[in-house]
Amino acid sequence: MTDFNERITINSEQCGGRPCIRGMRIRVTDILDLFASGLSAQEILDEMPDLEMEDLKAALKYAAQRFDHPIVAT
Repeated sequence: MTDFNERITINSEQCGGRPCIRGMRIRVTDILDLFASGLSAQEILDEMPDLEMEDLKAALKYAAQRFDHPIVAT
């Protein structure tokens, strides 16, 4: 897979600065919500023909990295 940073864009003037796919107004959270609703990758691609499989992988990888951080207990 290509580096997800090439597919995930953040623009403060678009979608409130939320991470989007390749500059489109399709947010990473939109893709995650569709997966959470039970849609398969192919169903998401059928619903949003501007997306590519690599976009879906990038959204999942981005989300995983955002939540994978250590918590230091004091």
